[in-house]
Amino acid sequence: MNMIFDTHSHYDDKSFDGDRDTLLADLFENGVCAVVNQGTDADTSRFGLELAEKYDHVFAAVGLHPECLNEKSTRDLEEIRNLAQHSKAVAIGEIGLDYYCDTDRELQKRIFTAQLDMARELDMPVNIHDREAHGDMLEILKKYSPTGILHCFSGSVEMAKDIVEIGMYIGVGGVVTFKNAVKIVETVRNIPLERIVLETDCPYLAPVPFRGKRNNSSYIKYIAERIAEIKETDVEKVLEITKNNAECVYKINNKK
Repeated sequence: MNMIFDTHSHYDDKSFDGDRDTLLADLFENGVCAVVNQGTDADTSRFGLELAEKYDHVFAAVGLHPECLNEKSTRDLEEIRNLAQHSKAVAIGEIGLDYYCDTDRELQKRIFTAQLDMARELDMPVNIHDREAHGDMLEILKKYSPTGILHCFSGSVEMAKDIVEIGMYIGVGGVVTFKNAVKIVETVRNIPLERIVLETDCPYLAPVPFRGKRNNSSYIKYIAERIAEIKETDVEKVLEITKNNAECVYKINNKK
């Protein structure tokens, strides 16, 4: 049975241009039941939906990423709203705050909260990016209490518990397999498996033993193995529960 659900991927990335169709077609044969491609702007959101139309096991999130914002982002919000009406659109994402990049922070917060409002109006979950913005992110999430996933979680255990209390899920990817991973290991240890979903963020953040190479959804089995070690349980249980979590948050059974 296919149990790997990749909640966060970027198969629109140019690194997949040479073999994208072959790779996506073969994922199902490698234990992957579903993949959600994340949009970062209007173009990648459209591309993700094109992939979703082509493959039954591919779904799409549509949204404006904080690194991709510019003077036309406010106008792009209406296109994102239109794209979100597509039958294979399952979330507003990848949206959020990134204080590592040089995008104006007030613009980031304005577009982020506008997309949270959009998700609420459309009754859709969100997939959230949070880089070096934990304080503002937590303040906004407590205010909005959205349904969704905090992707590639990098905060403290205390923040993770706050996110779970809001009702959201923690996205765990390849970083949990790295030797220097400390915070995410402690987070996994202290957060219920019922509030964890698995992701690749491919082509980035490939898990050990593929660290530094191009990532893909089939490598999630290595993430699940590490989580099983931390939780002192079996891999099958990790994959089954995280698959169920992902289907729940994305309402995926309603989209098949």
